[in-house]
Amino acid sequence: MTLKLAVIMDPINKINTKKDSTLAMLTEAQHRGWLITYFEQGDLFFSDGKALGRGRALTLNLADNDWYQLGAEEDLELGQFDFILMRKDPPFDMNYIYTTYLLDQAEQSGALVVNKPQSLRDCNEKYFTTHFPQCCPPLVVSQRADQLKAFIARYHDVVIKPLDGMGGASIFRITHNDQNTSVIIETLTQHQTQPVMMQQYLPEIIQGDKRILLIDGQPVPYGLARIPANNELRGNLAAGGRGVAQALTERDYWICEQLAPTLKKKGLIFVGIDVIGDYLTEINVTSPTCIREIDAAYNTNIAARLMDALLARKSV
Repeated sequence: MTLKLAVIMDPINKINTKKDSTLAMLTEAQHRGWLITYFEQGDLFFSDGKALGRGRALTLNLADNDWYQLGAEEDLELGQFDFILMRKDPPFDMNYIYTTYLLDQAEQSGALVVNKPQSLRDCNEKYFTTHFPQCCPPLVVSQRADQLKAFIARYHDVVIKPLDGMGGASIFRITHNDQNTSVIIETLTQHQTQPVMMQQYLPEIIQGDKRILLIDGQPVPYGLARIPANNELRGNLAAGGRGVAQALTERDYWICEQLAPTLKKKGLIFVGIDVIGDYLTEINVTSPTCIREIDAAYNTNIAARLMDALLARKSV
């Protein structure tokens, strides 16, 4: 029986075909003969007691300038698919949460959703790290200026970031007696109404913010160290960082071992964690990237490992 895969993603005509991780997944699925249906977030809806989507069959031909073809629109029940890849990039807003409600219903009807909709809601990519304090640098989550300033007084050199940010947006470094401390805290907490995360600054960032991919709790043996540009705090590729693929260290494997049981239990099948030096800083569950860069450096096929894991989950 031919397997059916649905993908929910940002507009396909805007992706970078050389770097896009979702495209790597879809290419592998097509190679296996799976039928692929393409949805954007706005195509999903609920009607007549069912979670539905207005989808289009997707065919890839990366060797051609006209590298993808979409079929005619068709209203389809989401629960009829064997697998659904939720690959819509943040912002993680109310519209994203509403989409996970629809995906809950698709899951209840038999589709395997990657990642599990409830866990997409539950596992904030910054705050989720606090479930593993043994892996993290010293940190605090608060909206109170006095608590944040006390943390700065204790550790002298810190990084502050919003809980809902991505791509390195709105991340600041604050040192002790920095004249901008109050205004940064006011801005990011929206005058003490929104909690933020503050972590001890890790000087190892100059060696890279390493992205490690885990598939059903098992790490890919290579990661991508994203090295900041000159005079830049952030290693994110979206912020101008340079990616260098490298083998995982013993400490990296140890961190993955700490996370693995929880990731598997929560149905977080494809996850990207960020490690600076010896410390876990983020757990990315919405739309992790860096497949293509690691594959290119080490001749791996990470998407094939993911598809194998989906088949193993489906057969249980």
